[in-house]
Amino acid sequence: MDLQAYLAAEKREADVRLAEMADSWRVNFAVGTGLADAMHYSLTAGGKRIRPILAMASYRACGGGDERAWRGALALELIHTYTLIHDDLPSMDDDDYRRGMPTCHRSYGVRTATLAGSGLQLAAFEELSGCCRELELDAGSSAAVVADVASAVGGGGVVGGQIVDLESERRKIGRDTLHYIHSHKTAALLRVSCTLGGRLAGAEDHKVAALAAYGEDIGLAFQIVDDLLDVEGNSAELGKTAGADQARGKATFPVLYGMDESRRLAAEAVERACSRLNGARLDPHGVLSALAGFILERSS
Repeated sequence: MDLQAYLAAEKREADVRLAEMADSWRVNFAVGTGLADAMHYSLTAGGKRIRPILAMASYRACGGGDERAWRGALALELIHTYTLIHDDLPSMDDDDYRRGMPTCHRSYGVRTATLAGSGLQLAAFEELSGCCRELELDAGSSAAVVADVASAVGGGGVVGGQIVDLESERRKIGRDTLHYIHSHKTAALLRVSCTLGGRLAGAEDHKVAALAAYGEDIGLAFQIVDDLLDVEGNSAELGKTAGADQARGKATFPVLYGMDESRRLAAEAVERACSRLNGARLDPHGVLSALAGFILERSS
């Protein structure tokens, strides 16, 4: 398959749908304040849209064919954007640039940015529940979708990983803690992107479990590559400040494992992810395997 053409087409679809969604907020959310503008600004600032793309690829791999599933898939991009806004705040990582643009709090102020992140998070669950309703999922399946995503984002997922990450700055931590941080802060959202697609398609439990394992593995690879790029990349390509992790005294895979071993671990994780798909016969067209390879080879 032509992966670059596939990614470009899926990203265009995601961008159009997200822009329409964000435009609607300007007439529905606290009109006359900067809330909707701040949400719109961060959501439409670019990005690879890898999470909704993974969700739709997983959905199709499990036999799904209803384009209304995009609504649920895009909820993950709202959640991802919320995490970026909050991650960039002065009380967190205090970053000035994201996706090559000033961060939300630099453009709209800390108070508005904080509320914009919260607004995006809750809008995501509105979109998820709406998607379940449109696809006519039964009550149990709909509840599983919402619970899965909430679990991935909350204290047992992204939020839990973030607090351990913050409390580990400028401290010596072990490899187990490093893996905990990134299994929760990074991999959890990629994992639930994959399981969401399976659940929306009504996949059997063993296929959802295989997608979860695949998502966990590519999540690990994604974070390792992120850490490598922070060392080797440049700010223009990354769209954010290169070397920021080192400046903040963060423990990373290159710090604890070295560059070469980190590359090996990332490659192993992708190989393991692809074997999960083969075992469950989940990737007849090779799309999910190709996406795993893209995560390993990306440069931003």
